[in-house]
Amino acid sequence: MVEDVKAQARVGFETLKGGVGFGFEALKDWMANSRNTSDITGRNSQPTSLREMTPGSLQQIMSNTTPRISLAQIVAGLTGAGLLTISLVVILIFRVRRWSKSKRTEEDVEVPGMPVRFSYEDLRVATDDFKERLGRGGFGSVFKGVLEDGTIIAVKHLDKQGQGKKAVLEEVETIGNLHHSNLVRLIGFCAEKLYKLLVYEYMSNGSLENWIFQNDKRPGLDWQTRKKIILDIAKGLAYLHEECRQTIIHFDIKPQNILLDPNFNAKVSDFGLSKVIDGETGHFQISMRGTPGYIAPEWCKLPPGSRITPKVDVYSFGIVLLEVVCARKNIEPSLPESDFHLLRMLQNKAEEDRLIDIVENVDECMQSDREEILRMIKVAAWCLQDDPERRPLMSTVVKVFEGVKEIDTNFLVVLPLEIVFARRNEDDSQPETAIHLLIMLQKKGEQDRLADIVETLDNQENMQSDIRK
Repeated sequence: MVEDVKAQARVGFETLKGGVGFGFEALKDWMANSRNTSDITGRNSQPTSLREMTPGSLQQIMSNTTPRISLAQIVAGLTGAGLLTISLVVILIFRVRRWSKSKRTEEDVEVPGMPVRFSYEDLRVATDDFKERLGRGGFGSVFKGVLEDGTIIAVKHLDKQGQGKKAVLEEVETIGNLHHSNLVRLIGFCAEKLYKLLVYEYMSNGSLENWIFQNDKRPGLDWQTRKKIILDIAKGLAYLHEECRQTIIHFDIKPQNILLDPNFNAKVSDFGLSKVIDGETGHFQISMRGTPGYIAPEWCKLPPGSRITPKVDVYSFGIVLLEVVCARKNIEPSLPESDFHLLRMLQNKAEEDRLIDIVENVDECMQSDREEILRMIKVAAWCLQDDPERRPLMSTVVKVFEGVKEIDTNFLVVLPLEIVFARRNEDDSQPETAIHLLIMLQKKGEQDRLADIVETLDNQENMQSDIRK
């Protein structure tokens, strides 16, 4: 496109040069002819240069001489050259503007109704050269910033080796039109050269992880606040799964991706792994994704490329729900072996009909909410069903929490794979090829050699026949 514009500019210049040259050559010949005529007639009253020419002398020349090139030809030549030049200039300007517009559309994609596009310099200044780090995730770091109008923002600076420019723009297009009180709002983005940044609203109380996994720095959340947070998360997911124009699966629901505003309103964040699915089929094919400990079991059971539904988010929500209610992590190595795995505890207490016992340190205030806490635990168990079809929709979960629908008690607490194989999903003590249980399962499943997983574990010979079945 640039070379075409340059070529047209050269043609226009040469045409202008030729047209003007033709006009001056014509005048030159005409003046020379006038001098010859003067010599022949013996009269020297006619001007011999353009500087001496006047309207009267021009009329006299026209009446007394017969030049080889008429004045009409000269005027026509100059006029034609001028009109041609003007036309080429207009065309050139039009082509340059159209090229600039198409280049801007290609490089600076602007989607109607989408968030603001910032320059990298704007965000560098807003964050004071990325000075205050709020946290770091799998795709990059998040920094606090302030816009010129005083708006406080959270700027996610994506790693260069992470999402590409196209992926960032796709993420912006996916979540830019999402407007819900329980989803973190995307204010803008930057996709400039190698820089890829997302600008979100600032959530002053940080991630849920910092509040439910108690430490000495801050007090734990009371039950009413925890209950409100759980309901907020459920509403956010129900919106993504059932209320959007297109169904969206988040794929990475965990406490780190739930942010809290000053009033402890919870909002789902970080849509880096999210995908839009076909609204007609309600499922699609995709490779395994998510965070170990929150990944649904169907990822391992289905063949590679199998169809996945929003129920994977429902499973992750069940894990988060248990963690919020019990104020502890799903897997806690510092606890005794009997309490090491929260889901193992859930199964054991369910068999003993003592589900409430998985909640440690139930204070006096929580005693009055005993039945409500128990209902929350049962909802979590419902969401953690091994069969995705037996898990509830998130809209159903919201209705249960709001008291307008009863829990389906016809469910089983199924042992997760980590318990079946008596090891953690991610175990650094294992050989490099066996560190990640889910990845190992996927690879062995492709080879139809699932029983090999058991052979890598100590004292598990008696389980091989069961695995083959």
